[in-house]
Amino acid sequence: KEENLAMIADSVRYLKAQGRRVFFDAEHFFDGYKLDREYALQSLRVALDAGADRLVLCDTNGGTLPAEIAEIVSDVKESLGDDAVLGIHSHNDTDTAVASAIAAIEAGATQVQGCINGYGERTGNANMISIIGNLNLKMGVRVISDEQLSTLTEVSNFVSERVNRSPFPFQPFVGSSAFTHKGGLHAAATEKSVQAYQHIEPSVVGNANDVVVSELSGRGNVMRRIRDMGLDTELDDADARRIVQHVKDQEAKGFSYEGAHASFDLVLRRALPNYEAPYELVDFMVIVENRRRSSFGTGWRKDGAEHPMLSEATVKVRIGDEVQHTAAEGDGPVGALDQALRKAIIGAYPAISAVRLTDYKVRVVNEGAGTGAVVRVVIESADDRDVWHTVGASQNILEASWLALTDSFEWWLFRNGIVQ
Repeated sequence: KEENLAMIADSVRYLKAQGRRVFFDAEHFFDGYKLDREYALQSLRVALDAGADRLVLCDTNGGTLPAEIAEIVSDVKESLGDDAVLGIHSHNDTDTAVASAIAAIEAGATQVQGCINGYGERTGNANMISIIGNLNLKMGVRVISDEQLSTLTEVSNFVSERVNRSPFPFQPFVGSSAFTHKGGLHAAATEKSVQAYQHIEPSVVGNANDVVVSELSGRGNVMRRIRDMGLDTELDDADARRIVQHVKDQEAKGFSYEGAHASFDLVLRRALPNYEAPYELVDFMVIVENRRRSSFGTGWRKDGAEHPMLSEATVKVRIGDEVQHTAAEGDGPVGALDQALRKAIIGAYPAISAVRLTDYKVRVVNEGAGTGAVVRVVIESADDRDVWHTVGASQNILEASWLALTDSFEWWLFRNGIVQ
């Protein structure tokens, strides 16, 4: 023990002598405290006396619950006095990292370590997005300016994009579902008293209200979305009733707009009397084959090497008076279809190259139907600013994929004012 204490003191003194700010991260502190309180406090005292600027208490395995975190931090603060500036480093192994960080702050910690979106080893670190939101908006601790706070959603999505992970739609404050209202009466009530269903104004953190349209929806949901899109001068209550019925009919076929807002936006646009599609499908064909089959007919050579499957798609679309006929190969049939469609429309809409397909999900809607089941495809797409979702449903997985794929491109063209 004495040797370890001496190493702590020597290390801190050396770094301070080099003119450095020193944060002493006490790894496994809470577990160590529970095993030997006096020695745990002594290790902090040694670091403090040697000149450490911060003493960061680490719940390294994430197993300490918030109430215990608060109790221990309070004891440390009382034992070391006001000269000790404490920090907290919590992990999410018990799904309490954010709560633990807040508990530590309430007990006297003034520094928090965490990660944007809670990314980290195992189950993650404390989510700095949620901590910032709670400190600024719930606890009156201004850790960032209002202007910076308004970029919280943008920052969260930016980091997700950089680490190549889909944004978590249910993330507090910044998730796409954080301020989403579905049920007809529920959504209608938000029109009268929005505070009853959401704890802050979404724009404060750069997010937005959303009304999901589904089989539970009423005309109020649809009209609200129509107003949000600025289409209320062209669509009226009668149109809203027809749209609600259309949504119910589509959901009976396997569609679901609850997680595919971009496809629903297109449902509204297609209800406009002057709607014109940016392009129209003539036909498409997809071929999947193995051109060098082995004598066993399995796609494997006798030496054990696998022949790659080839996917090729041809697409014909009409843009104005012209028909574009293109073909492309891909790693899979949907990838080939994506590339062929891009080739067909990029001449008319070169900016479409900014669109990336970031996720692809398939779900069997009626599982008991066997190979005749309807499948629902949801595609997530992104550019440098937005993330959006589109849906398709069919007994044919390629048709379902096409519907979701073409919705993605069409929504982006309208969203960016490239077509009207």
